[in-house]
Amino acid sequence: MPGTRTGALLAAASLVLSGCASTAAGPSGNYSSAIGSAPVTANPTPYSTALVCIGQYARQYQLRAPRIAVGRIADYTGKEESDGSGRKVTQGASLMAMSAFAKAGMPLVERFDTSVSELELKYANNKLIGDAPIPNSDGPSEPRKIFSGQMPGSDFHLIGGVTELNYNIRSTGVDFAGGDRDAGDLKGTLGARVFVMNVAMDLRLVNSRTLEVVDVISYQKQIIGQEVGLGVFRFLNGNVFDISGGTGALEPLQLGVRALVERAVVEMSANLYGMPGPQGCMSSDPLGGGTTGLTGAFVPAYNNLDTNNASTREDPSRWNDRRDGNLRGRY
Repeated sequence: MPGTRTGALLAAASLVLSGCASTAAGPSGNYSSAIGSAPVTANPTPYSTALVCIGQYARQYQLRAPRIAVGRIADYTGKEESDGSGRKVTQGASLMAMSAFAKAGMPLVERFDTSVSELELKYANNKLIGDAPIPNSDGPSEPRKIFSGQMPGSDFHLIGGVTELNYNIRSTGVDFAGGDRDAGDLKGTLGARVFVMNVAMDLRLVNSRTLEVVDVISYQKQIIGQEVGLGVFRFLNGNVFDISGGTGALEPLQLGVRALVERAVVEMSANLYGMPGPQGCMSSDPLGGGTTGLTGAFVPAYNNLDTNNASTREDPSRWNDRRDGNLRGRY
């Protein structure tokens, strides 16, 4: 009976949904647990290893690294999503450039977001911020002093933008359909498509003292996508069976932007260090286990680089309560 089938389907659907979420909070205080347990991993591009190598090269030969500031790397493509949800291209290229320079061991000074520093300076100038308590006193701290030249300046700064986003540079596809001429017999379809687009970026490195443009780089990267679909259709005993499936993959566009940034920073950093090229990476770094790696760089607060260094930051299991045995039973 049609009514019986409909009722059974609704009951089954309700049972499935009841297993996924509940209207009453459980012992943990949540209605449902989030799915997914993939660990946090490094986010490298094919040029990240070269950036780390450049930083190791500079340490090995004790080369002076200039201070770098990263300015606005804007999206000049003007491309937006058709549903109005935002821009097609990431607006975080400046942040990617900071991470890239850090991987190369370049000291960075903040010029992109100085709102907190400016507020701290304003409060300190009004004697509202203290750094250390007055000895033998429970009163307010000693006011922070402001000294001339206490903030280091940048030697060079990076600016530029994403300048191209071109769709469907080339695409190819094929569709196939076949089956018996009898309307009730099995029929099938098969389709496959491949398309190529690209994104481009123009960056320039500027001498902060003279505003002389000392390095200009323009790169583009092509992005590929592919789709494959399969379908089967048949009438059987008065019922219609239409089964279809497919798979698709698109190379991440924003990761392509990161690759553009890192390739440009590789070339600029090698120039600033005077590195001969990739052959400089063939020698080993005698210092080992440093503070620069695929995740960026840091200034060590304590002498604990044997257990907390750039290499350990790249380990996807570290500090993960589901994958790191050192954390079990500690919460």
